[in-house]
Amino acid sequence: MRALTTAVSITAVLFAGAIFGFFYAWVCSTMWGLDQADPRVAIQAMQAMNASVRNAVFFPAFFLTPVVMGLAAFLILRSGQKTSAAFFGAGALVYLALGLLLTAAINVPMNEALALVVVPKELDAAQEIWTDYSSRWQFWNQTRTIASGIALALAGYGLARLNPNRA
Repeated sequence: MRALTTAVSITAVLFAGAIFGFFYAWVCSTMWGLDQADPRVAIQAMQAMNASVRNAVFFPAFFLTPVVMGLAAFLILRSGQKTSAAFFGAGALVYLALGLLLTAAINVPMNEALALVVVPKELDAAQEIWTDYSSRWQFWNQTRTIASGIALALAGYGLARLNPNRA
């Protein structure tokens, strides 16, 4: 049981780190780069990226992070380590609410609406569409990035507090 608990706990931290890194990369490079591009190109690029993100590589970190963190919390709790379990459990809840559910409620609908946009030929019209989309999307992406970072920190601290002899 110790090996399973340790493996699940490490996997939870890795998944949390992967999704935090994914959201973070959008904050500090992808969106800033798109904001510097021709808005017609930015719209097309974002449409393409949003269409490609639903894949088997992205799925585990995005959807399974709260599951694996919750499982780690359960296994750790069964070993009697309440504090470590609480950190994993808190991380799972933070990511579930402010990472996964926030994305489903806000970013995904915004992406779906952008997917329906026919990119205008006029630069000013494209700039208006892109500026409206980018500023709102980035605010919510920064929110989920911070939440994912908090979830990662909570899981990391839970792992650091884990007594492998009791796991």
